[in-house]
Amino acid sequence: MRGGSLWQLGQSITRRLAQSDKKGVSRRYFASEADLKKTALYDFHVAHGGKMVPFAGWSMPIQYKDSIMDSTVNCRQNGSLFDVAHMCGLSLKGKDCVPFLETLVVADVAGLAPGTGSLTVFTNEKGGAIDDSVITKVTDEHIYLVVNAGCRDKDLAHIEEHMKAFKSKGGDVSWHIHDERSLLALQGPLAAPVLQHLTKEDLSKLYFGQFQILDINGSTCFLTRTGYTGEDGFEISVPDEHAVDLAKAILEKSEGKVRLTGLGARDSLRLEAGLCLYGNDMEQHISPVEAGLTWAIGKRRRAEGGFLGADVILQQLKDGPTIRRVGFFSSGPPARSHSEVHDESGNKIGEITSGGFSPNLKKNIAMGYVKSGQHKTGTKVKILVRGKPYEGSITKMPFVATKYYKPT
Repeated sequence: MRGGSLWQLGQSITRRLAQSDKKGVSRRYFASEADLKKTALYDFHVAHGGKMVPFAGWSMPIQYKDSIMDSTVNCRQNGSLFDVAHMCGLSLKGKDCVPFLETLVVADVAGLAPGTGSLTVFTNEKGGAIDDSVITKVTDEHIYLVVNAGCRDKDLAHIEEHMKAFKSKGGDVSWHIHDERSLLALQGPLAAPVLQHLTKEDLSKLYFGQFQILDINGSTCFLTRTGYTGEDGFEISVPDEHAVDLAKAILEKSEGKVRLTGLGARDSLRLEAGLCLYGNDMEQHISPVEAGLTWAIGKRRRAEGGFLGADVILQQLKDGPTIRRVGFFSSGPPARSHSEVHDESGNKIGEITSGGFSPNLKKNIAMGYVKSGQHKTGTKVKILVRGKPYEGSITKMPFVATKYYKPT
């Protein structure tokens, strides 16, 4: 499901639940509920008023009793707790796990210090993005990574295919898919003070992008200081059997200020932060360079290559890409995925990939791709919404300043 659709689906469900017979709405939106996978928190979501929708083969909450607008604002003012257990966590182990992973991603994995990580991109032979992922070097012989729910099957097949070939040549690497664990994302200014109540470890010493295995609320967890909102926060991998207790403890320690938050607000938060959604803003035919993720390509990797599609990507680094991902402000109705972008003379120069109304900025924001040379900040454009042109301009991202916890 695409990001713009998440927002629209959330708004549609809210209106229909308010105006229509709830059982009728349930039949329409939740008809395939029996066929969907459920996270360990499914009953917890339902008990707390979660409006459950199909997403990447899972039944997930799009929102709770508050609106998507209100929960988006609350995340930035206080905090949010997201169930993101539909995403796929896995570990690569073995003395060759680092060189193996470097054949598939653009990151300088070898250059990461133990306990640190980075956003990276799995590439194909043409330099396009198979998926984006946060990877962490736990040790020199253990890599932990999380891939997107909608890409799970193709990502795992891709990794397995290349792992078999790598091992056939004597490489020492194995993997474990953490289907026995849940994943919670705690985001916002109260994330650290609330979580600190539940662990003896000093979280002030754990900075953005760092990883630690530690006890949280009596359970051994994988903790990464990261997230998908632009706020300070954590992703917590917890054994399934302890996930509900941990969620309850977080909400209790926040004294009601941290709220359960669904996928609708998560989408608007990531858009405000200028972060890509795979399937919208990144796809098989879009390279990391075109997507504005050149910074994720390690310096050593730029010199040596050695990953799939390296020849294409290194040439783009040398010559510059033909298209670039940019941000937009616009008037009129919010721009949605596939809205055309025209220059002031009416020539098509690009397309929107994600868009919506920013609950925190109280204005329309969007991101998309335009031809190189047309990407300068301040460039005036026309954005077509339902065939009608509306005034817009290109702007830098993020739209809302990020608040990642980094050393001063």
